[in-house]
Amino acid sequence: MRTVWRNLSLLTCDEGRRVFRDGAVVSEDDTITWVGAAQDLPAGISAERTIELAGRWLTPGLIDCHTHIVFAGQRATEFARRTAGTSYADIARAGGGILNTVRATRAADVDELVRRSEPRLRALLQEGVTTVEIKSGYGLDFESERRMLVAARALEQRLPVTVVTSLLAAHATPPEFRGREDAYIDLIAQEWLPLFAQERSPPPPTGESSRAVERALVDMVDAYCESIAFSATQCDRLFAAARTHGWPVRLHAEQISNIGGSRMAARHGALACDHLEYATEDDAIELARAGTVAVLLPVAYYVLADPRLPPIDMFRRHRVPMAVASDANPGSAPGASLQTAMNMARRLFGMTSEEVLDGVTRNAARALGLGDRLGQIAPGFQADFAAWSIDTPDELGYWIGFNPCSMVVRGGEIVLERDA
Repeated sequence: MRTVWRNLSLLTCDEGRRVFRDGAVVSEDDTITWVGAAQDLPAGISAERTIELAGRWLTPGLIDCHTHIVFAGQRATEFARRTAGTSYADIARAGGGILNTVRATRAADVDELVRRSEPRLRALLQEGVTTVEIKSGYGLDFESERRMLVAARALEQRLPVTVVTSLLAAHATPPEFRGREDAYIDLIAQEWLPLFAQERSPPPPTGESSRAVERALVDMVDAYCESIAFSATQCDRLFAAARTHGWPVRLHAEQISNIGGSRMAARHGALACDHLEYATEDDAIELARAGTVAVLLPVAYYVLADPRLPPIDMFRRHRVPMAVASDANPGSAPGASLQTAMNMARRLFGMTSEEVLDGVTRNAARALGLGDRLGQIAPGFQADFAAWSIDTPDELGYWIGFNPCSMVVRGGEIVLERDA
């Protein structure tokens, strides 16, 4: 179906950052075929459908490129301990942190994980998010990790959101491997990866309609390279194994110290390195050379009361592409709001409104290996849009506790419309 979207102000988020105050977009089924000023619409376009947006601003559908939204349980008690002065690292070393969520997640079946996680994904959708990355990493045994990934694919079938999955089995050392981190990494690399390479997403339950075709269960491989997690050498072995199976890689790195993670990841051509508060100039140079996206996670920075900002000016200087994500998880970023992350990126990190919008569209798509079809309003890209009841683009990343997104379009179809 050919659709003309008109009576709108348009932010394309393409390389030219084009803006059309009286813009129009033409889509054919799920693909954008024309973009420009309304007065330049080609003569003779016969639209089967015309959508009038009443002067609202239109952007690409937002992309949350780093989340942990599939989990069971919560860690509110730990939050109270942290606000009383105990550090995240000290809680983790005492057996809390990630391992608390591991215990709850291991006890949950797929249905419970989906039930608990669906409201978090729905909250992101309501904020204009049409693509979301979801990690495993709270199972730390093969079957529990698999259940998390199956739950992520089930969420994609239930809600009109594109889901990209990351296998984050190297998130923490499971209790049964404490002191044997090398053995755990070898188990993942030598036994689990070949099994996951054969896994496909299961069909939806009988009688339920599905929005998803059969997909691989794992889209990419992630790891946590940190003094309280795994060394750069261990992650290097894991990434080498992942690449033999054709998976792209990404890395949690330089969050609370610097042990060489981002430079190692850059050598593997990582799509993204995330957190990066302790990144150095040499790290930035290598990330830029590899084309690796720096994914900034301001909610975690805020919740953990980190003493050190990520080196934004250094990334600018070396032209490292920057993305912004919610990091939604039960520990360091307990929430599911990309708009909150956008506000914090502007207020806490000093990013401009243009940088933040690029960070949740074009650069976020790049961080997921989808930069050729998502994150821009341009011919050939998927017709994923968010419509905003705002006066100026500076309102994106301005509001706290108020959601100005009034329409969400995925694949050329309106999937959510609300007053704003």
